[in-house]
Amino acid sequence: MSQPITLTLARRAPHSLRWLGGLAVVALLCLPFLALLPATHPLSVSTWMLTLVGKILCYAIVAVALDLVWGYAGLLSLGHGLFFALGGYAMGMYLMRQAAGDGLPGFMSFLSWSDLPWFWWGTQHFAWAMLLVVLVPGLLALIFGWFAFRSKIKGVYFSIMTQALTYAGMLLFFRNETGFGGNNGFTGFTTILGFPVTATGTRAALFLATVMLLLVTLMVCFALARSKFGRILTAVRDAENRLMFCGYDPRGFKLLVWTLSAVLCGLAGALYVPQVGIINPGEMSPTNSIEAAIWVALGGRGTLIGPILGAGLVNGAKSFFTMAIPEYWQLFLGLIFIVVTLFLPRGVMGLLRKGEK
Repeated sequence: MSQPITLTLARRAPHSLRWLGGLAVVALLCLPFLALLPATHPLSVSTWMLTLVGKILCYAIVAVALDLVWGYAGLLSLGHGLFFALGGYAMGMYLMRQAAGDGLPGFMSFLSWSDLPWFWWGTQHFAWAMLLVVLVPGLLALIFGWFAFRSKIKGVYFSIMTQALTYAGMLLFFRNETGFGGNNGFTGFTTILGFPVTATGTRAALFLATVMLLLVTLMVCFALARSKFGRILTAVRDAENRLMFCGYDPRGFKLLVWTLSAVLCGLAGALYVPQVGIINPGEMSPTNSIEAAIWVALGGRGTLIGPILGAGLVNGAKSFFTMAIPEYWQLFLGLIFIVVTLFLPRGVMGLLRKGEK
């Protein structure tokens, strides 16, 4: 007789890891307040460091969102960078309108445009921009997922299609006539909700919002993973045909988790843009989506906490290598992938749990 369907959930983290996680959250919450201290204070944190950590936390949200669909539903997406960038562009449209005042955004004036395109209407309002942050990546994921899951596309074919989708998006946004700044994208932001974007207080508030979004993302994903919905997702991953034989239609479950993951990526992109100060089509590069998969693999698939560690380790190393020896960064990234594939099938979380036993 064949083995029963595996309906495993993420194991509860060992006691010491939970303590470390709690300390990490406290440290992150304290970081923006340290940035507000005078530069001469011994505990002061630079705005550069605050921005770097905030950027990595945005990537960590993407990693958790990807782990939800890959680690639990078995859907390896190589296109999550597209959803991240779409959320960033929606926020960037609002920031560009704020910088332009009553006129057209700078790149439109440079291209001698006389009228604002229809899809820019209302983007001067923060509430409408945030609605676009959620709706644009969410609707795209919903439409794409509906056709893909209805056609029973899965495995490597699904991965290739998601990669093709993000590559098509990148090519589209590179064109000047599409109305998104072409190769340069959006930059030159001045204010957000009336506050200067570059002010330390604004950066601290954006950082806190990023930490809050990461915590909410974790709570939502853990709640799903430990529910009946999560058990069905793992059954989709481990034995989809047997699940269908039991009377379940996996398409709805996959579509829901796929769309939710895209929305989380869009929200992460919206917080990324004002902190970094730029968004361009390069964020849609398939390479970025592949890197996100490496974060998840390095940290540990199906753990939700592991991808945060993976995103931190890889992007921390990237910040060092791109400053010290930039020509070797891609080689180092490839080495990480090889090492994880051969020696760390359960990622860093697998090692930590093994050390706790």
